[in-house]
Amino acid sequence: MYTGSCLCGGIRFRIEAELAPIELCHCQQCRKAQGTAFAANSPIRSNAFVLVSGDALLAQYESSPGKTRAFCKRCGSPIFSSRTSVPGVLRLRVGLVDGSLAAQAVAHAYVASRCNWWPITDSLPQYPAAYSTKDPPAS
Repeated sequence: MYTGSCLCGGIRFRIEAELAPIELCHCQQCRKAQGTAFAANSPIRSNAFVLVSGDALLAQYESSPGKTRAFCKRCGSPIFSSRTSVPGVLRLRVGLVDGSLAAQAVAHAYVASRCNWWPITDSLPQYPAAYSTKDPPAS
């Protein structure tokens, strides 16, 4: 089990499952939503996410048709996103999780739209669009 919170601490949660491998998303929407070069996400079952406090602070925004992003109304911390096309799954922003994680980053996604000011220098596979274990990485 993991615990986490937003920047102001108003939203607190626990995850009652192991975290899936972490995906680093470089798409323009994630960059804008996070205010940085990429988002670090771990897909989790929505029933494993337990909101401990801050229900009144949790706001949601439909950033594109069928995709909703949840964030703290007070401090603006992004919490998770969800898609209607993937019911029962949340993409948790792993920077909010307390302590050390067993999960590690496994891939860079949407590198075709990455920013030019942050070079990717690690050896993780890079995918031009969505991360998929079925598709080959970009060459």
